[in-house]
Amino acid sequence: MLSRFFAGLLTGVVLLGFAHIGLAEEDPEINLLFVQTSKSVEIDTAKGSLCLRGVSGETIYFSDRPYRLAGHVSLARFLEGWSEGADSFAESPPNAAISIYDESADTNAVAIITLYTPEVDGDDLLYSFALVEGELPSAGDSTALFIDKFGVGGGAGRGYHGVGAGRRGPGVGGWAGVAVINECERDGNC
Repeated sequence: MLSRFFAGLLTGVVLLGFAHIGLAEEDPEINLLFVQTSKSVEIDTAKGSLCLRGVSGETIYFSDRPYRLAGHVSLARFLEGWSEGADSFAESPPNAAISIYDESADTNAVAIITLYTPEVDGDDLLYSFALVEGELPSAGDSTALFIDKFGVGGGAGRGYHGVGAGRRGPGVGGWAGVAVINECERDGNC
């Protein structure tokens, strides 16, 4: 059973999207992915704690093909839905790619993590996390957290879905600062 918040968000997005693009109502498999941004980040890998300093008050969501729906929801509302339902993020923690900008570096610091227990502290958002892949600095500048899917069936998937380790700048991702993993280059299975 989907959490009430995410089910409501997904239903609203689907209905608005279908109305906008003129599709007949059906039972689509739409998965929402989320992006949270902050002015800076502090990380304690030994404790598994992550603090997004000056986090945006809104969380961006988007869907993958074929629907390509997008929008944003307040951070408070996103967090309300974190633990609602049997297949919530609290029950099935999401993977996320974290991309940390460093003006003095040639590449973003990028890692794949699993997120747990979000908590707001003033203008900051704290997560507990487990490192899945990559290395993390103890602090950094502008940060983007690309959170794995939530949709029909709920839960977290593999964690990449168009984000992951890669070089900063135009190219695969198309926008400066977007980190992208190319699965073909990664394991040779194209």
